[in-house]
Amino acid sequence: MTQTTTAAVRHQAAPAAAGAPRRFRPDIEGLRAVAVTLVVLFHAGVPGLAGGYIGVDVFFVVSGFLITSLMLREVRATGSVSLVAFYARRARRILPAAALVLSATLLASYHYLGFLNGDRIAGDVTWAALFASNVRFASEQVDYLASQSAPSPVQHFWSLAVEEQFYFVWPAAVVLLIWLGFRWAIGYWLAAAVATSFAYSVWQTGTWAYFSPLTRAWELGAGCLLALAATRLDRVPHRIATAMAGVGLSLIVVAALTYDAATPFPGYAALLPVLATVLVLAGRGDSVLGWWPLMMLGRLSYSFYLWHWPVLKIPEQAYGGPLPASTRALLVLVALGLALVTYVFLENPIRRSRPLKRSDVLSLSLAAWLIVAPLAVARWKTSTSPAADAGRSNEYQPRLGAPHVRS
Repeated sequence: MTQTTTAAVRHQAAPAAAGAPRRFRPDIEGLRAVAVTLVVLFHAGVPGLAGGYIGVDVFFVVSGFLITSLMLREVRATGSVSLVAFYARRARRILPAAALVLSATLLASYHYLGFLNGDRIAGDVTWAALFASNVRFASEQVDYLASQSAPSPVQHFWSLAVEEQFYFVWPAAVVLLIWLGFRWAIGYWLAAAVATSFAYSVWQTGTWAYFSPLTRAWELGAGCLLALAATRLDRVPHRIATAMAGVGLSLIVVAALTYDAATPFPGYAALLPVLATVLVLAGRGDSVLGWWPLMMLGRLSYSFYLWHWPVLKIPEQAYGGPLPASTRALLVLVALGLALVTYVFLENPIRRSRPLKRSDVLSLSLAAWLIVAPLAVARWKTSTSPAADAGRSNEYQPRLGAPHVRS
């Protein structure tokens, strides 16, 4: 769920295939829009999109492609990758919106769902702030695709955790191989890791298979492999490249329409959306995915993804049952509005801040504060919760409906 660097660029009549990564790819913004739309509509309960969860897999491939493209550009320019600069960029991109959503979600949970649920969600927020929520939900045997009485309003942070765990390893592995003089072998090592991860995802079953970074690494790795091979795709004729993008986009839609909660996932089933995304990225789809409304939604996709789940789930649990379709549609619009505000007033100012871009130390210092912020909110709320005082344990009730306990 990384962000492309924004820069004005004219559409060309016959763009190359994936090729050497440009500073701006309209098709990638559009692909993000498709991915987040599938996820949000799936979570909103839109009929016919029972496989919309594959939007997360699309995000994984896109993220691997973009991150590796940026690293390769740095390697070509400097001969290596600065890990400090890499994590400073990630911090500026990921942490501001994440810290805001986690803190706001926890406060809203205490207010609308009561202190019993609030205390439980505070634990989830703590794990999410430390990029380990996938471990939390896997250990609790949470079934992401099954109906639960009260899923955590930060349950969707599992995918962000998987992504960041991957990026704690992949850039460091690139730096190590370059330092050892094996720059030429990066692709071979990556291909072996992707094959191993895919085999493990096929073999592994159950909750850990869904949430584990080991069963998901091959999806991010597929995007990384495409980035390594991208320069060779310049030779693909334009018509073939366009057909590749069209077929890939069609297959993503097919997966979203035909998969459901009963589909064994990830494993073999994840091959379809992953390879389809690779086709779209390799062939480029500017003529379709470069449509400006899709590009605008693509820019908001990260914040939209973060906001949509708590905005949908907290009212549903406070109400005490399923919400009408019209209410869910309104809540989706609310989440989109929050995403726009977050993007304009928080994400962009921090990501584009010149002082932060000039100083990795300053960026990492900000990162530390942004990680601590939701942890501090969680600590404050649990320490002042009526549950901490047996004499006040019945003092506070939810604002709406009845308390829900996650199964």
